[in-house]
Amino acid sequence: MTRVCFASLFVLALTAGSIAYAADAPEKTAPEEPKNMQPLFKGDSLEGWDGDPRLWSVKDGVVRGETTKENVAHGNTFLIWQDGKLKDFDLRLSFRIKGGNAGVQYRAKHVPEQNKDNKWIIEGYQAEVEDTPGKAGFLYDERGRGYLCNVGEKVTVGPGEKPKVVGSLGDKDAIGATYNKSDWNDYVIIARGNHIQHFLNGVQTVDIIDNDPEKAELEGVLAFQIHAGPPMVVEYKDVRLKELHAKKEGAKKGGKKRRAEKAAAKE
Repeated sequence: MTRVCFASLFVLALTAGSIAYAADAPEKTAPEEPKNMQPLFKGDSLEGWDGDPRLWSVKDGVVRGETTKENVAHGNTFLIWQDGKLKDFDLRLSFRIKGGNAGVQYRAKHVPEQNKDNKWIIEGYQAEVEDTPGKAGFLYDERGRGYLCNVGEKVTVGPGEKPKVVGSLGDKDAIGATYNKSDWNDYVIIARGNHIQHFLNGVQTVDIIDNDPEKAELEGVLAFQIHAGPPMVVEYKDVRLKELHAKKEGAKKGGKKRRAEKAAAKE
């Protein structure tokens, strides 16, 4: 009888622990993928992109950036998309990284004049790519304001002010636990006006309203980073983009509403 009781208590404890863990697990809140997204890589080539040919390659649809002791990066360097600039958008991709760190630059600025040995220099917003749970997914301003929003934070930035944490997306460690270390991870990056959101494996990592009119980045290039330093490998695949036109759609809806109101008034 005693054995049965102990066994029952053990099962109940395990069940309670599982329920508590499930309750603490972050909810996947990434929006459903829009239809008709544009793939940004064409087969097994880097057509439409520009970067240091010593460091970037593509095979079987996977883009690979790699540095070695013999083949180093002359400062942080980038693979830059040549076919347009980003304004309001929904960007989706998968990444895998070994060593070092990297990032996805967006609405960024190309500043080739900064280094005579490296014409692929970018400044601006960066979605962090790093093989560290709890760090992958934060928002950084490359060559600018630095850290803007860490994993798990809701942030606002006022004119000329430092980022201010105004809320939480959940426990940082719990969000970090959803990261697939040394394996593929799915990124969703959505920007509408001055509102930016990152999602990693379906879980939101940052939410920021950038109200600094001098430094907020509302339009610019898309690029992938290789960080200077020790040897590293970063890979990207299934890169796809949907341009958003929220303001235009809102104007159309507003126009329809006003026309309907006018018609009703005449009746």
